[in-house]
Amino acid sequence: MILVVDDEISILELLRFNLEQEGYRVLTASDGQQALHDARAEKPDLIILDIMLPGMDGYEVCRVLKAGKETAGIPVLMLSARDEVLEKVVGLELGADDYIAKPFSPRELVARVKANLRWKVRAAAGQLKGRAGEIKVNQLVIRPEKYEVLLDGKRLNLTSREFELLYLMAANPGRVFSREVLLKKIWGYVSSKETRTVDVHIRYLRQKVEHNPARPQYIETVRGVGYRFKATR
Repeated sequence: MILVVDDEISILELLRFNLEQEGYRVLTASDGQQALHDARAEKPDLIILDIMLPGMDGYEVCRVLKAGKETAGIPVLMLSARDEVLEKVVGLELGADDYIAKPFSPRELVARVKANLRWKVRAAAGQLKGRAGEIKVNQLVIRPEKYEVLLDGKRLNLTSREFELLYLMAANPGRVFSREVLLKKIWGYVSSKETRTVDVHIRYLRQKVEHNPARPQYIETVRGVGYRFKATR
């Protein structure tokens, strides 16, 4: 089931039609309080959430969802009438999994929904099972079989996407990954417009795995290209 939250009836009807054509069950809400109630009661597989809502806006709804034990794991795809970097960053910092600007192509939105649902299934199934063994670099230890990262012996609280980003780069030390490649490998789609999503996740990942995020020891920026995990082990 997909929960669509928007105060524009035309958007709700457009999304319902296109999602139902793909075989999804759709539940709709037109304000933030109703969205929270439905999310807690129905446990949807994914939430499409507009930012500009009456009363409680989409940012606050997202913050509450990601803070709740029962709803934190539900992927949130945020909608906005403006394609501005600041809005994207705020949404991603609050825990949104993806972002798309209005006006949008229904075909692209459905593709994003499918990509995020595939990600959810992979994460729930433990997609790293059977991969290479433990990776240890200085005080950083990555254990793919346990989906676990330790720094100075203490377990870090990484999101699934943060773990995947770290593991992908650490398993290929020295290789430079462009933002577009990371977006395709980790988020499951290609878009030259959404590379800011990668930057925000890398920034949060650094805050967790680096002793000094301003002078990263592990995740290095290759200016104008992307990111790489430093090859020294």
